[in-house]
Formats: sequence, C-alpha cells, structure tokens
Amino acid sequence: MNHLARRTLRCRPLALATAWLVTRALMLWLLTHARHPLLGGDAVAREVWWVYRNWYDVLVHGTFPAHDTLWQYPPGAGPVLLSPGLLPGLTYFQAFVALTLATDAAITAALSRAGTRPGRSLRGAALWIGGLPLLLHVPLVRYDVQVTALAVIALLTSTRSTRACGAFAALGALVKVWPALVLLGTPSGRTTRSAWTRSAWTWAAVTGASALAVLAVLFDHPLAFLRHQGGRGVQIESFGGTVLGLATHAGWPGVVRFQYGALEYTGPYVSLVAHASLAATALALALLLLWRLRARHRNAATPYDAALTAVLLFTVTSRVISPQYMIWLLGLAAVCMTSRHTTQRPVAALILVATAVSAVVYPVLYDQVEAATWTGCALMVVRNGLLAAAAVLSFSRLWRSTRAAITDPAPADEPATASHRLRDRALTAP
Repeated sequence: MNHLARRTLRCRPLALATAWLVTRALMLWLLTHARHPLLGGDAVAREVWWVYRNWYDVLVHGTFPAHDTLWQYPPGAGPVLLSPGLLPGLTYFQAFVALTLATDAAITAALSRAGTRPGRSLRGAALWIGGLPLLLHVPLVRYDVQVTALAVIALLTSTRSTRACGAFAALGALVKVWPALVLLGTPSGRTTRSAWTRSAWTWAAVTGASALAVLAVLFDHPLAFLRHQGGRGVQIESFGGTVLGLATHAGWPGVVRFQYGALEYTGPYVSLVAHASLAATALALALLLLWRLRARHRNAATPYDAALTAVLLFTVTSRVISPQYMIWLLGLAAVCMTSRHTTQRPVAALILVATAVSAVVYPVLYDQVEAATWTGCALMVVRNGLLAAAAVLSFSRLWRSTRAAITDPAPADEPATASHRLRDRALTAP
C-alpha cells in the first residue's frame, strides 16, 4: 500500500467523525427550537418529558404501567426508560437525549470499525451519519436509536460470535420485538456451518428467557403490553391509513382520533382494513419462510440483506408506520452497506428518500396528514409508495442472489477466495 492510500484510509474516519459532530449539533439545535410550528411545536419532545417521564415514575416503584393504554412495549423497554436516572445532575429529558446521542455514537463507531475490515466499506457508517438527520430532531426524543443499536450489533457480531448475535437479538426483541428478525438470515442446517443456526437461535432463546425471568421478578405486570397492543387500530401514516385518507375524498365518513398513543382512523370498514394489514403481515412471514427454505447460496452479506428485507416487509404491512420506524430501516441499511457483497444498495437509496419525505410528513406538515387534505394524502402516497417499492425490490434482489445453484458455497464468516469473489460479484451485480 502506497503512502497516498494509507493517508486516505486515515482521513476517512476523521471525516466521518467530523460529519457526525456537525450533523448531531444541527439535530440538537433543531431540538432547542422545537417549539416552531414547522418542527411540530411541543408535540415531538412531549414523548420524553411527558410520556416517558410518567412511565419512569411508575417503573421506579417496580411495576409496569399496566393501566396506561399508551404502554404497548415489551418488558425490556423498562430498563431503557429507567436508564436516564443513571446520570445525576441532569433532568430526565437532558439525560435521555445524552444517552441517545451516546448510543448513536456507538452505532457509528461499530459501523466504522466494521467498514475498515478487509472486503468491507465505510459507506454503512456514512449512510447512518447522513441518514439519521433527515428525520430532523425526532430520533433524539425516541428510544428507537437504542433498539436499533442492539440489532446493528447483533448483525455485526454475527460473523465472529454467533452467541453474541443471538444474545443481542434477544435483548433487542425484549425491548421492541422487531430485532428478532435479524436472525432470519442465519445459515440453515444444510450448510457446512450448521452449528451457526443452532448457536444463534439457542443463545437467543436462552438470553431472552433469562432476561424475561429477571424482569418478571423485578417488575409487576410484565406482559400488560399485550392487551394494549392488541387493541390498536389503523394509524393515519400506515398503508391502510393512506387508503382511508383517500377514501374521505370519496365521501367515507370516518374521523381521526387520538387513541393508543397515535392518531388513528375510526369509522366504517376500519376493522376490515386492520384485518387486511394483519393478513398482509402473515403473507410477508410466509414469503420470508419460503425464501429461507429455498435459499441455496449465501455470502457474507446475506444475513444483513435478509434482516433488512424482513423488517421492510413487516413495516409496510403494519397497522402503524410511525416516523421512528425509519430509524430501524436506516440502521439495517447501514449494516448492509458495510459489505461489498450486499444486494441492497438501490434499496438503501430508496430508504434515504423515504426518510426525507417522512420528515416532511412528521413533523413539518403533519396537520395536513391528519386532516387528510390532498397535500397530506399525496405525501403519504409518496412516502408509502417508496417504502413499498423498497420492500418489493429488497425481497426480489435477496431471492435472486440466493437462488443460484452453487455446489461449494463459502461460509459467511470465512474469507472468500478469488473464485468466490468473482462469483459473488456476478451474482450481486445490479
């Protein structure tokens, strides 16, 4: 390696660190000016200083807020919401934002370290650094950055320690369920590394059961969230909500109400739309299981690509697509981009565009979306259309990349030979 190449490698991490500091300073500035109408007024930050803080006051007494219909999260969310109490001298709001930034920095560091390994890329770290601020200041006042960190670390450790992968995935699932999907891409028992699957899933089960048992001992009503989660309807930002919003212009008499912590449609046919969403989620699960059964070829990026595909499919079929869901997709897309073998580059581009549109949806023009004006409906059609295109493209590229008949696949955690590299380059070419 010549002197210029070594200097370039040293400069890239410095450039990423500088970009992180600048963009996060901008996000903090937006947070301090969040009362501006275009930034959502007090509504964005209220999640922390009102909802989270109230839950904190309940959790410190050793019980989950079982009687609060807003509590719809698995028991692992409890320790996350209690964590700001570990920083004395700060208000709950200040401590929460500080810990979120620290977690964001940890994700950036993990992606940067992964990107400097042979055969890897720093594009993943760059995507995360540049993508998160597209949501303005919203990520700083939601605990989805912490959840995403567990999923990102689970995936990045998968090629080195299947035990760590399973453990982090289980902990993430206990906080917000969806990180369990990162295990979907683990190699099946047909491969020469069949112990990979047994180890990852076994450690996920052991870690999840142990952590749940500890939480059940420390807190009362650990499963109260199931009752509240099951009562949710159709949020205005979901695909079903977009259909119902357009239906109002054709005379549908439904109205928007705040319930279960979100703005949801109520009225005729809402339950039908909600059940259709659940059926679509079941279909998405069936497609993912079919892919797993039919997959023949895997490379180092397959677990990453499968995780992004799975979360995309579950997102677009959900009855709720809150703006913070984009944090999950950005994190998983960033992990995919750390690998030069990924098939998800165009998917990551669509996610970035959808993230930018999401910021316009919420908080900038959320009143238009709530009122289902033509502007609000158009925004939702564009944002959800981008997500639908990303989901279809993600699944199709994952399917094609793993359907090739290969007689001697290299295990995902072994360096590829020259022939493997040439083969993978041909399979993953756009």
